[in-house]
Amino acid sequence: MMTKRRALGQHFLRDSTIARAIVELVAPTERDLVVEIGPGDGALTRLLTGRAGRVLALEVDRALAATLRARFPAVEVLDADARTWDYAGLAAPSGGRVLVVGNLPYSVGKPILMALIGARAAIHEMAIMLQREVAERVAAPPGGKTYGSLSIFSQLHCDVRVALRVPPGAFRPPPKVDSAVLHLRVLREPRIPLADPRRFETVVRAAFAQRRKMLANALGAGLGLPLDVVRRAATAAGVDPTRRAETLTLSEFAALATGLS
Repeated sequence: MMTKRRALGQHFLRDSTIARAIVELVAPTERDLVVEIGPGDGALTRLLTGRAGRVLALEVDRALAATLRARFPAVEVLDADARTWDYAGLAAPSGGRVLVVGNLPYSVGKPILMALIGARAAIHEMAIMLQREVAERVAAPPGGKTYGSLSIFSQLHCDVRVALRVPPGAFRPPPKVDSAVLHLRVLREPRIPLADPRRFETVVRAAFAQRRKMLANALGAGLGLPLDVVRRAATAAGVDPTRRAETLTLSEFAALATGLS
């Protein structure tokens, strides 16, 4: 019978060198709280429990969770869905940080990442494994086909880099795609000031909903606005309305969102 974890497309990390490299990205100390997402059979858990002051492990598969509790009695293993768990309720220990580490299931990696960014006020730093294609999208600069709304929302609130590339052979069973580890440092304030964060998000999503279209056409359709209104707002914001969404920087999207408010 297929477990929840296999159904979610999870592959267990078995390469100890890569496991150590992931943990070193956030370098937990005894003052820190670490939340591990998708501990699986404990490759990262074993290293974290020897370093961090407190480890919370979120595991959706109850059978795996029970095994982890027996192996790591010092770890608080929770039967939890990482897509909906309340990260915003985390509190940093005195003088310490809240760190997030994990090997995210490919099929739900994006919603988990967005949940973490949504709870950014409670988090200091993250090292998370994703499908390589998704990780590169998150870290992509403007101007390419991989740059999109996921890049913008992540980079608005975090310093983001692809820290490690991980081959299929590092997992059991080996996936059919490459993986990568993202290192994210949460910014205490957004990278650029936003007059209206909700409007900014709406404009970005509309711009990329039809990314092959010129910006004015995509925004007109996505926001339900007349084309001439969008063109005037874009021009006033210093953005050529014939450009495509993938060429705009965070600052240009912010100016555009203000002009379209």
